Amino acid sequence: MTTTRRRMPGPDCEVVALAADLVRIDSSNPTLAPHGAGESTIAGYCAAWLSTRGFTTIRLESTPGRPSILATGAGRGGGRSIMLNGHLDTVSLAGYDGDPLDPVVDDGRLHGRGSYDMKAGIAAILVAAARAHHHPHGGDVVLALVADEEDTSIGTEEVLTHLRAAGTEIDAAVVAEPTGLDLVTCHKGFVWADVTLIGVAAHGSRPDLGVDAITKAGAFLTGLDRLAADLGTRPGHPVLGAGSVHAGVIDGGQETSSYPDRCRITVERRTVPGEDAALFEAELRAILDPIIASQPGLGAGVVMGLERRPLDGDPTQGVTPTLSSAVADVTGRPAHHRGEAFWTDGALLADAGVPAVLFGVDGAGAHASTEWVDLGSLHDTARAVERAITAWTGMARTE
Repeated sequence: MTTTRRRMPGPDCEVVALAADLVRIDSSNPTLAPHGAGESTIAGYCAAWLSTRGFTTIRLESTPGRPSILATGAGRGGGRSIMLNGHLDTVSLAGYDGDPLDPVVDDGRLHGRGSYDMKAGIAAILVAAARAHHHPHGGDVVLALVADEEDTSIGTEEVLTHLRAAGTEIDAAVVAEPTGLDLVTCHKGFVWADVTLIGVAAHGSRPDLGVDAITKAGAFLTGLDRLAADLGTRPGHPVLGAGSVHAGVIDGGQETSSYPDRCRITVERRTVPGEDAALFEAELRAILDPIIASQPGLGAGVVMGLERRPLDGDPTQGVTPTLSSAVADVTGRPAHHRGEAFWTDGALLADAGVPAVLFGVDGAGAHASTEWVDLGSLHDTARAVERAITAWTGMARTE
């Protein structure tokens, strides 16, 4: 059977056409991709789209060229507010199989960079919010369309800083990450650390003077491997399971004919609720201390880096029950709740006191050479989020 490939615009459907428009815009993250375009163009597009539909928009850009959009559809009082959060950036366009900015519909799927992660999600929450805001509602509908989630999440952090300064409280949030129409209420966090083994530089002909930091690092790596195995045996989280650890980057030495006085190893610890940077640092010290004590002339340093806490949501709290009912109504089957291994901005929202749940489209290819979103799931996501907004924010208060 021959499959028809059709270039967008495709079906006469608002949410699909919007997703295709977003795919056409290069918003690759410039801190991850050399010459990445950043979020300026797509932020402007989304702000204009929402403004024409009755939303008040603010452009937040404390980092030049890395804007986020905060848009509010004001309620009429008497209801709860909701935030719809989604990231505007994508990973690099390089290595994509075909034209990453040419949205193509093929057999019920929309292809293109960011189609799955997460421009379809952005399209779904924009359309859902606009449709819900078209009717009277009590609580505010707030969209946070953020920069930089693919790196260090400066966008959501800036949004939260702005809301705190303004004294604005948000009652619940839906983060439109691609979840295959499941509701993700918890996910792992992570901590980064740089471990440096410090030896003694010397000419390669003088083993009596040199302490080889690179070879001595082998004992640390062996200890790290033992820690990884030990983590796998711990009880862990009832949904997320155990944490993990791995070495991500290693570098050291100056030239072949010298004993290296430095070997730096960047380590990542994936954490579950109850684990944090302090625990990770203690684990690293427990590996390093006996090595240093047994190796004359060897030293070590640990510098803790970025920490992102896990998300540990309660499926009975926040907007999750309301969204679960909406998903069941739209799909005709009970909503499935689960956890996720990767980190998202949902954890930042939860840490700020905003109960957050992840919900979005089905598809595949996040960060891969091909990427696509299932259009049926895109329709269902928009419809379910619209219903949840209406139910959560409530009918407008009558005077």
